[in-house]
Amino acid sequence: MRSPAELTDLFRAQGRKITPQREAVFRALMGNDLHPTAESVHAVVTAEMPNVSLRTVYQVLHDLESLGELAVLDLGTGAARFDPNVDVAHHHLVCTRCGKVRDLFADFHSVRVPAGAEQGFTVDTAEVVFRGVCDGCRTTS
Repeated sequence: MRSPAELTDLFRAQGRKITPQREAVFRALMGNDLHPTAESVHAVVTAEMPNVSLRTVYQVLHDLESLGELAVLDLGTGAARFDPNVDVAHHHLVCTRCGKVRDLFADFHSVRVPAGAEQGFTVDTAEVVFRGVCDGCRTTS
């Protein structure tokens, strides 16, 4: 993901206003490869700026998605996750106990809908999600 300064420049180039709240969200995302939820980003931001609403955080995250800086993931963990790694195609590992999400760099180009089974869909992309138990949960059980 781009640095907070680069995101600020990108927003300005798009004619978007730069606010302290947006800058706080940019800082909260910097170096965060944990596929955070909006709520976890909000917790980081409110530690710095207590009056920032969850709605504001969601708006900034969705603005970043619309600019191609984040991908929104629905991985069945109960909350949308935000993936800052949009430059390299990848898949995901998901812990079924704690919800931890990690990137998986593996080639699955042969995953395709069998001919005749499209059911009227035009398939553009495919993603693979592996579910299991992470090392942290395995050692605590």
